[in-house]
Amino acid sequence: MKAEFRKNRTRAKIHGTAERPRLSVNISNNHVIAQLIDDDKGVTIAYATTVGSKQKGSKKELAAYVGSEIAKKAKKAKIEKAVFDRGARLYAGRMSALADAAREGGLEF
Repeated sequence: MKAEFRKNRTRAKIHGTAERPRLSVNISNNHVIAQLIDDDKGVTIAYATTVGSKQKGSKKELAAYVGSEIAKKAKKAKIEKAVFDRGARLYAGRMSALADAAREGGLEF
């Protein structure tokens, strides 16, 4: 219940547009999913996930892999800036690894 309140509090301040979409990150126990979302149109521009990938390593390394993949796909879609949406999770561990890898890939937020 508290996580839902945290997520709603974070989302109330964040809105993605076509020029600066929202980078929404979902981290489960086993997988990491990142999406670039245009909230004005309600469409997903690009996404990257560990579901179904052959990537091996620690969970932190998998999060970094997803961060670099979403940065590559953002470049392909000609997106340089995004708004980071961490949801209800703290900015630590896998979340920061994903964000750092996305920044290194050229995505700015």
